[in-house]
Amino acid sequence: MKPLDPDDSPGFLLWHATLRWQRGVTAALAPLGLTHVQFVLLACAWWLNNSGEQPNQLALARQAGTDVKMTSAVLRALEAKGLIERTVDAADTRAKRLRVTDGGAKLAPRAIAAVEGVDAAFFAPVSRRRAVDLLRRLSAQDDSGAAAG
Repeated sequence: MKPLDPDDSPGFLLWHATLRWQRGVTAALAPLGLTHVQFVLLACAWWLNNSGEQPNQLALARQAGTDVKMTSAVLRALEAKGLIERTVDAADTRAKRLRVTDGGAKLAPRAIAAVEGVDAAFFAPVSRRRAVDLLRRLSAQDDSGAAAG
């Protein structure tokens, strides 16, 4: 198989598009004092708390699609900023339950709005519905390319 020209390589184009999108997200979150991964974990914890769940670190990592050890380190940073509280789970003392603090609950919607603004601008060349449908299909595949679940 002949190698594709970079302008015809979906993976190469996705790489560059992802970098452009990440730069936008990073710039939008900087005034709020959050890194991209801090934002993802804070937003996921906030969404879960608002739906009545108080997840442990493993459940949050699964929701966010992040590595468990990295999640723990980032949660320590969010805790130090006063945005998340981690308490020992009464049912399993090895686990920590997560609750977004009042400060985190005020910041999360602002950060989500900032990132949604970046998303709207980034995906403007295609319809939002089309972008979401495509990304859902791509993220529902396992590593072999087969549909997951």
